[in-house]
Amino acid sequence: MSSLTVAEALQLPAFQRAEPVVVVGEELLGRPVRWAHATEQRDVVPLLRPGDLVLTMGTGLPDDADVEGLRRFAEDLAEAESSGLVVELGTRWTDAVPSSLVEACREQSVPLVVLTHVTRFAALTQAIGERVVDAQLHELVDAQRVHETFTELSFAQAGPAEILDAVCRLTGGPVVLENAEHRPLDFLTGSAPAAGFLDNWQARSSRVTVARRTGWDEKAGWLVTRLGTAERDWGRLVIASPERPSQRLVAVAERAAAALALHRLHDRDRDNAVRRVHHELMTALQSAPDTPGLLDRCEVAGFPTRRRRFLGMVARRPVAAGPQDVGEVVSAFVRAAHGLRVPALVCEADREVRVLVSVPATSDPDPVADRLAARVQGVTPLLVAAGRASPTLDGIGTSLLEARQVADAVPATTVTTGPAGAAVRRLADLHVRGLLALLGDDDRIRVFVERELHRLREADADRGTLLVALRAFLDHPASKTDAAASLHLSRAAFYDRLAKIQAVLGVDLDDAEVRLSLHLALLADEVSRQRS
Repeated sequence: MSSLTVAEALQLPAFQRAEPVVVVGEELLGRPVRWAHATEQRDVVPLLRPGDLVLTMGTGLPDDADVEGLRRFAEDLAEAESSGLVVELGTRWTDAVPSSLVEACREQSVPLVVLTHVTRFAALTQAIGERVVDAQLHELVDAQRVHETFTELSFAQAGPAEILDAVCRLTGGPVVLENAEHRPLDFLTGSAPAAGFLDNWQARSSRVTVARRTGWDEKAGWLVTRLGTAERDWGRLVIASPERPSQRLVAVAERAAAALALHRLHDRDRDNAVRRVHHELMTALQSAPDTPGLLDRCEVAGFPTRRRRFLGMVARRPVAAGPQDVGEVVSAFVRAAHGLRVPALVCEADREVRVLVSVPATSDPDPVADRLAARVQGVTPLLVAAGRASPTLDGIGTSLLEARQVADAVPATTVTTGPAGAAVRRLADLHVRGLLALLGDDDRIRVFVERELHRLREADADRGTLLVALRAFLDHPASKTDAAASLHLSRAAFYDRLAKIQAVLGVDLDDAEVRLSLHLALLADEVSRQRS
C-alpha cells in the first residue's frame, strides 16, 4: 500500500514546475495515491483502480455546455474511488475549467487540481510511480525486518519482556500486555511520551472491545490484538495508535501475538516438568522426609533444606471471583518466586495450589510469603492462606495442613484482590473461625451443631428464612434495625421472625450465652460446609 498522498504528489518537482492550484477538495488531499493514470476518455470506470490519480488535458471530456455529461464524469471518478482529478490548462481550457465540472467535483468529494503550465504527463506519471514503488519497496524491506525480528525471537523462545521490547523498537509507542481481567502484566513506554497511559487502566480497557482478533479502537487510540483461542482468550496486546494503524503496525501486533502464544506453549511445557518434580518433592517431604537422596533432589531443584525454615501456603480462587485455571495460578506462583528469588516448591493438589517456601533459619518467612502472594494477587484475584513456619522438615506437613485449615475457615464470600487487601490469611487473623478450623471434623463439633440448629432446620425446611434471619441478627448485634435492613425487611417482619425463632428453639435471644452458642454453631456449620 502506497504511503504517498495527493498533497505529497503535488509537492513533487515534476508537479511543482507545472504550478498546481487546488480548485476543489483542499481538505481531501490526504487521500492515498496508489498510481497515476493519464486519459482523455469519458468512460474511466473500467480503467481505474481505487487510489488512482487521473491526469487529463480535457480533450475527451464533454463540452462545456454538457453539464450532465461533466457531472456523470465526476460521478464516475467517485465511483471508481479515484484519489483526485488533475487537469492541465492550455489545450482544452486555457484559463479555467468549467464551473459545472467544479461543482460536480465538489458534490462528489473529488479533489480537483489544475496545472497552470503545460507539462509532460509522462514525467508526472514517472514521478508518482517512482515514489509509489520506493514506498512499496520500503514496506517490503520493513515487512522483512518484522518477519526476521519475530522469527529470531521465536527460535530463541523469547519471553514477554523481550517480545514487548521488540514491539517498542518497531513501533516507537507504548505497548501493554494485559491478562483476561484487563490487569496489566507488562508495560513498556517506547520512545513516545506515556504519561498517564496506564491511569485507570482496568476500567478503560474493559470498555474497549474488538470484533475480530485484531482491531483498532479510534476513541481510545489503541490497536488491540486478542491472545489465545477463540474459545478462551487469556489476555490482549495493546499498542498505542492515535491514528488509523498501517498494515505494518497490524503485522507487528499479530506477529507479536503469535510469538507470545508460542512462548506460552514453551512455558507450559517447562511448567509441566517443573510441576511434576515439585509435586513429587513436596509429597515426599510431607510423608517421608528421611527418604535417601530426597534432600539432594531438593537442592538440585533449587529448594535448599539445610539450616532453613519452611512455611506452607495454599492458594484458591475465591467463589465470588469466578472460575480459574489452576494451572495458570501455578505458573503465576512459579514466575513470582523466580522474580523474587524465593526458593519454593509449587504444585497443584485437590484443585488448589500448594506452595512450600524455604528461607534461611535466621529469617522470618511471613514477609516473604506476603510479597510472594501480593505479586500473584496483582495478576489474578486469589485467596492465599499460610500455616505456621517450621524449623524442621518434620513440620512441613503440619504447616501445609494448617494452611488448608485456614483456607477452609475463610468466609466463602471473601475476595482478596491484591496488595490493597490482606495478602496472606493466617490462623491468628481468623479468631474463632481459626479455632473451628483446627478442630476440623471433630465429632463433638458436629454433635454440638446438630443440637443447636436441628429444630430450626426442621421448622425452616421449606424456605430457610429463619436461619437467614438468625444469621442477620447475630451479624448485627448492636442494631436490629440494621439486621432487618440487610434482609430488606421491615422491622415488624423481622421481629416476627425472631419471635418464631425463639418459639422453635425455646430460648431467649436476649441471653448473651444463647447468642454465643448459636453463633458458634452457625460458624462451625459454615466452616464444615466449605471444607466439604
